[in-house]
Amino acid sequence: MELRHLRYFVAVVEEQSFTKAAEKLFIAQPPLSRQIQNLEAELGIQLFERGSRPLKTTEAGQFFYQHAIKLLSNAEEIKSMTKRIGIADRTITIGFVGSLLFGLLSPILYLFKQRHPDLKIEMMDMTTHEQILALKNGRIDVGFGRLRISDPSIKRILLREEPLMVAVHSRHPLAQHREGLYLADLLDQQLFLYPNIPQANFSSQVRGIFSEYGLEPRNVRVVRELQLALGFVAAGEGVCIVPQSARNIHLSHLIYLPLLDEAAVSPVFMTMRNLDLSEDIRYLLDCVYQVYEAEGIPHQRTTF
Repeated sequence: MELRHLRYFVAVVEEQSFTKAAEKLFIAQPPLSRQIQNLEAELGIQLFERGSRPLKTTEAGQFFYQHAIKLLSNAEEIKSMTKRIGIADRTITIGFVGSLLFGLLSPILYLFKQRHPDLKIEMMDMTTHEQILALKNGRIDVGFGRLRISDPSIKRILLREEPLMVAVHSRHPLAQHREGLYLADLLDQQLFLYPNIPQANFSSQVRGIFSEYGLEPRNVRVVRELQLALGFVAAGEGVCIVPQSARNIHLSHLIYLPLLDEAAVSPVFMTMRNLDLSEDIRYLLDCVYQVYEAEGIPHQRTTF
């Protein structure tokens, strides 16, 4: 006996007609009649009163119908629960550089979670270099970083070029330049950069932008992280170059001024394994573009 036999039988009982049941099941009537006859032969009992109009079940047929309904209901429940468990087991692990959480990565992830509530999302704070290694060894599924690192096994998508800004104390002499500053204005300032790790990072990226203009800041101090650098600035110890998204970090007497040099931008990349372009990653990329469009962020859509 198979579940389809139960479905056929239940349809005939509820429609009280082989013809109507066949139409409901989208099958021809003769095969349906044969399936019911086979079911009766297997059970060794008669399920329907022959010749009755409308079609009626025997006492045994009514008993079988009640239990067939329960079995079919249980089967659907098991199917539904199995699907939910399968979905709940789906996990996407995302690596990110910390500064991106202060910007648009947070609303992107929020939108992604709202669209896919059954998908488990794990977040790992790591440098771009660490993300590349983590992608290659399977620790993460997608990464968000700022460095342009090439690897034949990694696909990199440029999401946007984020403008850079200068964080200064509200009473700093540079604070009066509300329209913005140039890199040349910072050469003699105590300049805080971050992070202080040996690999290429945001601080080396900023130094590279100075170099593009043939400039070299004279007083540089590299600290552990963004928040520490901004803490020093808020204490009146100097200035700090940060991505535009960092202006969401509010400290007393801390203001942010635009950097007016054309090259004063920090790229934001999304990276994934070349051979692992899952639907979940496509959905995540779509959420990125939806947030960018809602915020009016210039970008160019990339498909894969």
